[in-house]
Amino acid sequence: MTEFGAVHEAATAEGHERPAGVDDATVEAVGKLTEALETVIQARGHLYAFHQTTGSADLQLDKVVELLRTAGHRTLADRISTELIGRNVISGRWTFQLVEEYDDNYYDLFTQLEKTARDQLTGGRRHLAEAEMKQRRVTPGQQGHEIDPGEM
Repeated sequence: MTEFGAVHEAATAEGHERPAGVDDATVEAVGKLTEALETVIQARGHLYAFHQTTGSADLQLDKVVELLRTAGHRTLADRISTELIGRNVISGRWTFQLVEEYDDNYYDLFTQLEKTARDQLTGGRRHLAEAEMKQRRVTPGQQGHEIDPGEM
């Protein structure tokens, strides 16, 4: 029995068994670290979306400049062309540089430390806390509550 309720002994997902000697607090801590990493992965996705959408907007400005020039608004077209197109989004950096710095200075270390924690503390098992939650929440023998796809 874990702190969170009984785990069905017969219902152990392959590759998600708790190693001998690993306590509830360790499973919870590693699970929370993985959960934090998943949040960082979402943030990274937003950063990549920011990178791509900002780049797309910059490329769209080429057509804007062309249309403004065709419409006789050369001064405004020139300003957009020289002041806005290709402009850094923050001092000295385009969005690809933000993405690279995020990866190099934060994301890579975060993923390394999460893997180190799993390797050292839970035998490298991924999502052990969630696997045990699944074991607690399924109804043994109930269709749709199989632990592994092979049980279907």
